[in-house]
Amino acid sequence: MSAEYQVHGDVAVITLNNPPVNGLGYDTRKGITDGLERANADAAIKAIVITGAGKAFSGGADIKEFGTPKALQEPNLLSVILAVENSAKPVVAAMHTIAMGGGLELPLGCHYRIAAPGCKIALPEVKLGLIPGAGGTQRLPRALGVEPALNMIVSGEPVPSEMLAMVPGQKLFDKMAKSAETLLDEALALAREKADIRPLPLVRNLPAKHPQGDAYFQFARNMVKGMAKNFPAPAKCVDAVEAATKKKFDDGMVFEREIFINLMWTPECRALRHLFAAERAASKIPDVPEDTPKREIKSVAVIGAGTMGGGITMNFLNAGIPVKMLEMKQEALDRGIATIRKNYEAQVGKGKLKQDKYEQRMALLSTTLNYDDLKDADLVIEAVFEEMGVKEAVFKKLDEVMKPGAILASNTSTLDVNKIASFTKRPQDVVGLHFFSPANVMKLLEVVRGAKTAKDVLATVMSVAKTIKKTAVVSGVCDGFIGNRMIEQYSRQAGFLLEEGCTPAQVDKAIEKFGFAMGPFRMGDLAGNDIGWAIRKRRYQEKPGMKYSKTADLLCELGRFGQKTGAGWYDYKPGKRDAIPSQLVVDMVEKHRKEMGITPRKISDEEIVQRLVYSLVNEAAHILEEGIASRASDIDMVYLTGYGFPIHRGGPMQYADTVGLFNVAQSMKRFAQNPLDDAQFWQPAPLLARLVAEGKTFNG
Repeated sequence: MSAEYQVHGDVAVITLNNPPVNGLGYDTRKGITDGLERANADAAIKAIVITGAGKAFSGGADIKEFGTPKALQEPNLLSVILAVENSAKPVVAAMHTIAMGGGLELPLGCHYRIAAPGCKIALPEVKLGLIPGAGGTQRLPRALGVEPALNMIVSGEPVPSEMLAMVPGQKLFDKMAKSAETLLDEALALAREKADIRPLPLVRNLPAKHPQGDAYFQFARNMVKGMAKNFPAPAKCVDAVEAATKKKFDDGMVFEREIFINLMWTPECRALRHLFAAERAASKIPDVPEDTPKREIKSVAVIGAGTMGGGITMNFLNAGIPVKMLEMKQEALDRGIATIRKNYEAQVGKGKLKQDKYEQRMALLSTTLNYDDLKDADLVIEAVFEEMGVKEAVFKKLDEVMKPGAILASNTSTLDVNKIASFTKRPQDVVGLHFFSPANVMKLLEVVRGAKTAKDVLATVMSVAKTIKKTAVVSGVCDGFIGNRMIEQYSRQAGFLLEEGCTPAQVDKAIEKFGFAMGPFRMGDLAGNDIGWAIRKRRYQEKPGMKYSKTADLLCELGRFGQKTGAGWYDYKPGKRDAIPSQLVVDMVEKHRKEMGITPRKISDEEIVQRLVYSLVNEAAHILEEGIASRASDIDMVYLTGYGFPIHRGGPMQYADTVGLFNVAQSMKRFAQNPLDDAQFWQPAPLLARLVAEGKTFNG
């Protein structure tokens, strides 16, 4: 049983015990109702306390039961709360550490509530594309007040208990405990104090009104509309809380439940639930047990003080880990440090960072021009030029100077990590840590596992990723790993679309309307078109038969490398990042078409989106088949956190599942008929073809 029953004199204590956060799974729910029944049947018991074991009161629904029949099995959470309300003896909720989602809805059904200071209180369902579904939208406005309750429900953010206790007129807490340590004793005292009071108070009987009524809810809708763009749940939160002020309690509960169930089936909700599960899955490596011993990382060295090196360094300084930065020339070091200072000063200026914190972080940074000064670092990350000869020189030097057991990491975005490891006598200590630019902002970290990378090295860098607040996804070794290997196919399709009749602005607008942060041409201008050019030149030698549009090469031959040169696919005004469509580029593309003998055609936004997105999906299916990625959801995490794929669509693989893999494959067959496209590429990957034949999905 995941809820323990104990008797303290004349008070029964039901303790939720379902680690790690006392999720309200079936066994826990059954334990609560059994405990209530037992306490009510015992004449010696005067009152009941419900609390949580360990480091949580309750984090809410048990994620292991998400989407399974067990989640609805009686007693479901609504039935548990009803049983609490109907208890003939007073029930006191003793809340500490975390009371979120169902873990807050349960106490709202109790007759009394006492909270320890520092308890994080939240209804975070909106983050999963839902609204609270067990009375949260109906009871919290009654207990806390309409406005603070709606703010909490729409944002889903946790609020400390002591702040909520200060809300004027609040009835959420009957008492604040002195500390978490004294909480149970104080809850027992409160239970005894209220043991004989009748009738028992119920939150459902409290009034819920807002003085401005309709005007306030209209204002709230306008605010939410601006913030929630692609997500229906926040606006539905407003509807449900408004119902609490206008309907009888039981009618409001029915209304809440209807909204909850309808949202559960929306693609946006499925996408957010998928993201929630995918983020947790990404941190687990199938053949690296969770109890694998980790190496201690107390100090880090970074080689290279350029944009990447500086950004990588900031991640560790932010986490309180000292960094020694190496460059070949003092001017390069000075430039790198000046950029780091500028970034921090901008945060201080915006009030996002306190001056003393900025000074503490800078104090952790030291610099050197000498490799020998790095010898004691536990982890060294090179962020030098993306060329194998340069990497070879760096890793041979690191192999000479670094202490035994130090982890040697490369920030390469495409190069062979096995080859890099072979430059050392310790390939087991070498790993790829591919940060995304700007490295101090982007959440994604591709952890590239070499053929000989030791398991404890992997376990260590996954733990380090958490410390520096990155979402780490493990990739095997191949050209471009997961993200850049897929983006190459996406960029190829963008080039073909230009040749066939699109302008850069038309392609970008279509994919941005779909929800991408930016289209392929704006992205190229931001990253630097010369980077793609260098990769293509390599490709022309390695894969001479591969089909490419020449438009991007023509652009680079004009020296239009993007924002850094003030001109790329778009024109840019000095000091501004606004992309201005370029007539020169349109003329260049039209001239190229004529030379190729191509008659331009009108291309729909739908075709643009499908060709770009399905090119990602098909390449990803090859990546999965080859074992480069462990699971489809890892690929979704790469694209959601590193490439601006729209969150409300759940990543390329989840989106393909939503559309239906049969439909995706049919579209691919259609694209293969296009003589200007690459027919060979559009053959569905074997894994995709197999899933279609079996009626399965990537994330099934």
